[in-house]
Amino acid sequence: MLVEHNYPLQAHNSFGISAKATQLVRIHSEADVLAVLADPALRDFPKFVLGGGSNIVLTGDVKALVLKAEIKGMRLAAETEKAWIVEAGAGDNWHELVAWTLQNGWPGLENMALIPGSVGASPVQNIGAYGVELQDRFESLDAIDLRTGQVFTLNHAQCAFGYRDSVFKHGANTGRAETNPMNSGASSHMGLAGRALITRVRFHLPKRWKPVLDYADLERKIQETGITAPSAQQIFDWVCEVRRAKLPDPAVIGNAGSFFKNPTVTPEQCEDIIAREPKLVHYVLDDGRIKLAAGWLIDACGWKGKSVGNAGVYEKQALVLVNRGGRDNPCTGGEVMTLAKAIQTSVYERFGILLEPEPVVV
Repeated sequence: MLVEHNYPLQAHNSFGISAKATQLVRIHSEADVLAVLADPALRDFPKFVLGGGSNIVLTGDVKALVLKAEIKGMRLAAETEKAWIVEAGAGDNWHELVAWTLQNGWPGLENMALIPGSVGASPVQNIGAYGVELQDRFESLDAIDLRTGQVFTLNHAQCAFGYRDSVFKHGANTGRAETNPMNSGASSHMGLAGRALITRVRFHLPKRWKPVLDYADLERKIQETGITAPSAQQIFDWVCEVRRAKLPDPAVIGNAGSFFKNPTVTPEQCEDIIAREPKLVHYVLDDGRIKLAAGWLIDACGWKGKSVGNAGVYEKQALVLVNRGGRDNPCTGGEVMTLAKAIQTSVYERFGILLEPEPVVV
């Protein structure tokens, strides 16, 4: 086990923010975690799990022990009459997994193509795009308790998935009644934030594949191309085209993807806003609630293209905050959060909606 000191993290967060990890250990297996927990100099340190770094904002150097999840290995774990069960390591690249499943004839993840980040982070955030969320394709995951070293498995229910939410985003006693993964029959108020490191994730890909096309951008592609029954590969290609046209490549312009969650409101609240803002972009959910387009709300408040220091709002998509300073003069986490809070204030004052950030602020 190698402990790297004062390790630069600029290349390991998609915003390109300059910061360092006081101590960093690369995790290639469960054995590496056990070695950390057996080390008297490390075991009691607070720990921070770092995956692809695509959903974090670093506001300074990381004092906690950084565990860089680098476990890899994609495989067909099982096959039933109804589905393929595909497994990937926490350190595998998410987009590469999506492409690999299609190459092998196992569709189902194509709507989530080109989402940046690692496989291990996907259930934490319950990632989703173009009508499909990770929970729709999730089978189970393996993780290791960062206090005891115990390896455990969580099923769909135990992950407590929500919109960009899971048991991994909540600490103990947060008021959410969760299932204790160490004792699957016990009810508790115990989240797993900072407590577990995901090692492997498995996905349930149904053999009776059905395309998910009820999303405006995909419906537009059908109209443009005349392809009314696209294959999974075609949907993959469309999603990549749309994302590349609307969202900046983190390798070129630092960003953390969509910075705010799309808020949900009651039909009555939506009607009240539409009375004042007839062009409001909104979607009716299955449970009757209304999802509002956060990007539209931000754009309506005049933030597109604006900046605070070297942190800015992307010109093509107001939902994305970007690093305008590049790698040589990057924005700071403080600038990003100052900009984010100013946007929240504007949207709240105009619409009465408090936007919730998606990234983890460290």
